Order: sequence, then C-alpha cells, then structure tokens
Amino acid sequence: MGGPRGVVTERSDNFGEAWKKTLGYAKPQLPAIIVAMTCAVIGTIISLIGPGQIQKITDLITQGITGHIDLDAVTATCTFLLILYAVSWLMNFVQHFIMATVAPTISRRMRTDITEKTNRLPLSFFDSTSFGDILSRITNDIDTIERTLNLSIAQFITSIALFIGSAVMMFVTNWILALTAIVASVLGFFLMSVIMKRSQLHFNRQQRHLGAINGHVEEIYAGHNIVKAYNYEKESKEEFSRINRHLRDSVFKSTALSGVMQPLMTFIGNLGYVAVFIVGALLVRGDMISYGVIIAFTIYVRLFTQPLQQLAQSFTNMQSTAAAAERVFEYLDEEELSDESNKTRTLDKVKGDVRFEHVRFGYNPDRIIIKDFSVDIKAGQKVAIVGPTGAGKTTIVNLLMRFYELNAGRIFIDDVPIDELTRENVHELFCMVLQDTWLFEGTVRENLVYSKENVTDEELDRACKAVGIYHFIHTLPHGYDTILDDKSSLSAGQKQQLTIARAMIENAPLLILDEATSSVDTRTERIIQKAMDGLTEGRTSFVIAHRLSTIKNSDLILVLKDGDIIGSGTHEELLKEGGFYADLYNSQFEQSA
Repeated sequence: MGGPRGVVTERSDNFGEAWKKTLGYAKPQLPAIIVAMTCAVIGTIISLIGPGQIQKITDLITQGITGHIDLDAVTATCTFLLILYAVSWLMNFVQHFIMATVAPTISRRMRTDITEKTNRLPLSFFDSTSFGDILSRITNDIDTIERTLNLSIAQFITSIALFIGSAVMMFVTNWILALTAIVASVLGFFLMSVIMKRSQLHFNRQQRHLGAINGHVEEIYAGHNIVKAYNYEKESKEEFSRINRHLRDSVFKSTALSGVMQPLMTFIGNLGYVAVFIVGALLVRGDMISYGVIIAFTIYVRLFTQPLQQLAQSFTNMQSTAAAAERVFEYLDEEELSDESNKTRTLDKVKGDVRFEHVRFGYNPDRIIIKDFSVDIKAGQKVAIVGPTGAGKTTIVNLLMRFYELNAGRIFIDDVPIDELTRENVHELFCMVLQDTWLFEGTVRENLVYSKENVTDEELDRACKAVGIYHFIHTLPHGYDTILDDKSSLSAGQKQQLTIARAMIENAPLLILDEATSSVDTRTERIIQKAMDGLTEGRTSFVIAHRLSTIKNSDLILVLKDGDIIGSGTHEELLKEGGFYADLYNSQFEQSA
C-alpha cells in the first residue's frame, strides 16, 4: 500500500520477480510470442550467413585481380545473398506484426484486471492511497509495460540470437580472431552488469515519484477553487516543485547511468575492430588467412558488438518496465474484500426492520469510533441521526451499507444478519443521497437512471418535478439528452437535486439521506423536503442532518456523541428532556438570531 501522499517509499531491487510476473501474465499469448520470437531467431540466423557470402565474393575478386574474375560465381553469390536478406526481412516483419498485436492485448487485460480489482478493494485502501497514484498505475505504468513488450522483448531475443550466432560463426571462420573479438568485449559485460544494478534503484524511484506527482496534480486541480480561495498557490507550488525535483533527480540518475551503457558498448565494439584488424593483418602476412576473412570478421565483429548495444538499450527499457510492473502487481496483490461466492442467502422482498446489536468499529483498530451502538428500528420509520462533527453519524451509514466490516457486534435487516448477505444484495436494498454530489460525464437521462433499466420519461418527469428541477432540465438545449460535462454550468444545488431525483427513480426499500439538502437554498430545501417526505413514506429511512429543523418530523431521533447514543426519541420528547439535543437545537436558533 502506498505511503503518505507526496512521499515515495523505498522498494527493494526486484527486477527478476517483476519480470517473472509480467511474463506469467502474458501466458495466454505465449503461442503467438513463441512464433514471433522464432521468426526473429530465424531471421537473425539467416542474416548471419551473409558475411560468409561476402567473404566468398571478396576472395573471388581478390583472385581475379591477378587473373580472370568469375562473374557468374559473383552473380550467383550476390543473388543468393539478396534472397537471404529478403527472407530475413520477412521474418522480422512477421515478428514485429505479431508483437504489435500481442502487446496491446496484454495491456488491455492488465487494465481490465486493475478495474475489476478496484471493485474488490475495501474502501480503507482508498483512504490511504491517492486517486492520482492509482491513475498513474493504470496509464503510465501499463503504457511502459506495453511499449517494452512491443519493442524491447523482441530486440532482447534477437540480440541474444545474434550475439550467440555471430560468436559461433566467428569460431567457424577463424578461432584466433574470434578469441580476439570476445576478449575485447568481456569488459563490456562486466561494466554493464555493474551499471544495471545501480540504475534499477533509480528507475523504481522514478516510477514512484511519477505516481506521487500525478496524485498531487489531481488533488490540486480537483480543489482548484479552494486553493484560490485560501491563497494556497505558493504552498501548492512549493509542494509540486519538491516532488518534481525528486522526480527530476530520479530521472536524471536513471537516464545518466543507463545512458552510459550504449557509448560504452560502442567503445568496446571499436576496440574489437582495432584488435581484429591488428591480429588479422599479422595472420594475412603469415598466409594463415585471406583478405576475405578479415572483411567477413569486420562484419562479424559489428554483429557481435551490436547486440551488446541493443542489450544495453533493452535492459534500460526493461529496468523501467520492471519498476512499472512492480507497481502494477503491487496494486493487483492488495488485500481484497472477503470472498462471498459461497453466500446464497438473499433478501428480495424487504419489510424494513433494522437492528444494530452492540456494534463496535474503528477505521483504525487503535482508534475506535463506534464503541457500543445498539438500536432497534421498525419498518417504515424515519430515523434521524444527529450529533456534532466526528460523532460517527456517517460511519453508522457506512456500516449499514457494508462499506466497512464491523470489529464486533451485528447488524440485521428483517432479522437477517447483513454479513450473511452479499454486499451487492445489501446495496440493492438502499437508495442513497450523499452530501458530496456525484455526476459523471453523460446525458442528464443517464445520470438520473444510472444502473436502473426501463425507466420511462413519465417516471423521470415525476421525480424531477418532485425535487423542483423539472423546469430547469427542460430549458437545457436537449432536455434529458443534454450532455453533462466540464462545460455544463450546474450549480451545487442543481447537482444535489439531480442526485435526489436519482434516488427517487431507484425506489429501493431503504433510504439514506446524508446531509442531502446541504447545498441548496432555503426555498429549494422546502421543495426537496416535501419531496423527501413523500419519498420516505412507507420505507425505512435514515437521515443525517446538521440543520435540526429539517428532521423535526422524524419518527425517531438518535443523538450521537463520541460514538455512543446519548439520547433517543421524537423531537418533542428530546426537547422536554433537555440535555445535549436541546442545547444543540437551541444553539442553532441562537446563532441564526
């Protein structure tokens, strides 16, 4: 799980394990990958025959300098050489075509699994992980994996085949020159392994700093108005600069270290050329080899050192991908909600009795919020939950919806423990209106019906008239088919009215209203209050409100303080008792006066 936002936690260098999981993830595409790699290897092997043919042409021309050049033999060899290179090109084309298909398929599966994983994660995970960091894993990290699978894996296999094949061909041609070229290249292997080990740590840091900066940007832009209102621009800019500076340092160090490898391999390759020419000249002088062998070896040395440069580049990409894959699989390995596939009990026709028995809960085990909550609510009652901020009002609702699991105690609906029902079944029993409105980009109609099917325009009209937003919707350019997006100028109150209409259309047997009228004016509040009175009639409803004037007609008012019920009854009964509720109620009118 991620640490505090903007802070990058250190991870161990886990290059091999990350790639093992990535390749295991690609298992369904393994046949296609094997075909692609086979084509790459065949193309590489065919290309290695070329230098031998060039050596043959060189020897024919060299012999012809002092005599007759066999043009037929030269033409036949050149034709054979062209065929070889054409087949090699075809094999490489097939390999690239297959990988260009396989890589997006794997990345699509990863994104699908992350999306499904998100639905199985407990809300406690999102309490400690920024949305920007999650988005970075879905976008940046998976894009990095896809690019590497598409390009670097094939390059890696081809480079190994080319490296081994050119070494074999060099020994077949002349073992002395082969040893000369290999000894000159051993140093490159050693230095490359040292650099890789150092740069991997910085690649891990780079991906994590990238997730941190995405999280920071997402928060700042989502709360842009608050940042402006509180003149927090300077502090947010400094925080961004701090994270960005760490990201820059990680990128610089990882890039600088990995960037050393390619010029280093070039130097080693040039050193191999020099060594081959010196030793080759001595062998020609001693009549041990022909000029054609030296020409062939200059090509073999290039083919032998070229894979080292390609491997250096591939390892650079693979290191970055290993860091990205580690973050993706870290997310996929997060602890999920408990499996409920064995639960068969369901509630379809609900009367609406709700009972809390000695419920105990804390978001953190060391800090218990709800200590011992017990209450028996009869079907059809309108229950208001009041209390100061932090008393546990919204927590009670979260527990009732099974967004979090209890530390102790049980909750019953119609005498059925909700932990014996699936979460989906529990959620089907409720319609919910929260203090924070939520609308997605889509039409007004799609936002109103949401997951409910076969909703008629008459039902939409009835719900919208009830909450007082019918006239506004019909002033929009396309009515219910108007797209709601960033350009839509909906007020906070209008958004709240839409979410309340959505709950009316859902028409579930149990209702939760969490500060549902907090964003509307007094006149609109009276309209919505009348609509909600009709909505709550005949169904068990839970209302959380700070404005106590809105819950005076509740059948039962529960007064919470520090996670305990310190009073219950109707509005009149609680006022007569005096105490905390009466003080809370009277203080609101004193403040307004």
